[in-house]
Amino acid sequence: MEKSSETNGCLDSAQAGLAEGPDGPGATASRARRCAGFLRRHALVLLTVSGVAAGAGLGAALRGLRLNRTQVTYLAFPGEMLLRMLRMIILPLVVCSLVSGAASLDASSLGRLGGIAIAYFGLTTLGASALAVALAFIIKPGSGAQTLQSSDLGLEESGPPPVPKETVDSFLDLARNLFPSNLVVAAFRTVIPLSPLTLQIPIGTEIEGMNILGLVLFALVLGVALKKLGSEGEELIRFFNAFNEATMVLVSWIMWYVPVGITFLVGSKIVEMKDLIVLVTSLGKYIFTSILGHLIHGGIVLPLIYFVFTRKNPFRFLLGLVTPFATAFATCSSSATLPSMMKCIEDNNGVDKRISRFILPIGATVNMDGAAIFQCVAAVFIAQLNNVELKAGQIFTILVTATASSVGAAGVPAGGVLTIAIILEAIGLPTQDLSLILAVDWIVDRTTTVVNVEGDALGAGILHHLNQKAMKRGEQELSEVKVEAVPNCKSEEETSPLVTHANPAGPAASTPESKESVL
Repeated sequence: MEKSSETNGCLDSAQAGLAEGPDGPGATASRARRCAGFLRRHALVLLTVSGVAAGAGLGAALRGLRLNRTQVTYLAFPGEMLLRMLRMIILPLVVCSLVSGAASLDASSLGRLGGIAIAYFGLTTLGASALAVALAFIIKPGSGAQTLQSSDLGLEESGPPPVPKETVDSFLDLARNLFPSNLVVAAFRTVIPLSPLTLQIPIGTEIEGMNILGLVLFALVLGVALKKLGSEGEELIRFFNAFNEATMVLVSWIMWYVPVGITFLVGSKIVEMKDLIVLVTSLGKYIFTSILGHLIHGGIVLPLIYFVFTRKNPFRFLLGLVTPFATAFATCSSSATLPSMMKCIEDNNGVDKRISRFILPIGATVNMDGAAIFQCVAAVFIAQLNNVELKAGQIFTILVTATASSVGAAGVPAGGVLTIAIILEAIGLPTQDLSLILAVDWIVDRTTTVVNVEGDALGAGILHHLNQKAMKRGEQELSEVKVEAVPNCKSEEETSPLVTHANPAGPAASTPESKESVL
């Protein structure tokens, strides 16, 4: 009877479940909870992507109103606030993260990870330069545009052409930036090369802009020095760690303003466009070549390198970084993207904080794959524009100069244009045609910045994987050592062949007389 009632209860519950069905109230509530959880987890990503789309729609709607310069400035004001907030947080973020990151790694790990990072940055940038030169020779973006003048694109107010520079002076100023004479001044001024060919005297001049390269080197060396101090440096290390965590909290607050700022940044830029049709028809092949190089390098080459090292899906890794990529696309600044990249790569992809805070600030300064592509395509484009046939030595000079000049290039909008002049001087081409590059830089610079930050992120992922692998190998070796040491943990009395136990009754019966020496 009891068994029968139990069976009837099971049947009733089963019938209730069948009656509810896959579309019953319980299933609907479960789906609603899952949907709400998804929206809660990915709210920032969805809002950021929506901000880009809304900005494009806003700009397209307002283009017909023909806003004057003052009105466009008002429209861009919320976006300007976003850029100012992101740039405000760069200095404490870079210095504190590098000091705490370098101090948290032992000397061997720091050297090993630093060596891998330098090799990765150098080889990927050199590969990007080679890809760009190959594409430029295949597509020939400068053919047919020899009669193009800057006045045809409405660039009469572009100002005088850049002052010619000696290539060697550019690299000397790179070394000057590495070792700033004043750390406080380095926070807001950097050195650029300025050497008039008429005087042939190398002159370094300072301009407004943070000298991130010098701050990065100082922070790294300071972190290593604090680690060497041992207990005496622990207080200062804890200070930088706390400062770094507080900075990341500020970053998490700023991130919620990103969708609003991006909307007005994109909208104001679309309103500012003069005649997109003229630009595309005149410089369409140059734009296509640059963006194609970015798509191949960012969509195939870099993910393939990540897969070779980690054997993991690179696109799943990149999916967690949609917000930094949207920020990079809207701001055209690797430095401004650094705060959101650090936040997302740690929270969404689980990269070790010691790795991300060590490698990402360095990558934002020295790793410029997208800029190398854009600069090499521009150099070949200007050569074809002037009917100059590049020889093998000049091509090699373009590759080396583009790779080297990307180190320490300004991580700001249009920062790569400054280094193109170095490449043109190195191969003996005129710099007057740089105004044509500036005319479409606002288009190409967006994909350039996305590829720059993608290379940094995938490099951090590779280093995280290699570090985890090394830690597991060390733990395995340590456990093997412990297992081998277990038989030797007994006392000499138990293991010595000169002593035998005559009484196995236990320790209570053990006396000096119960042991018999073979001697």
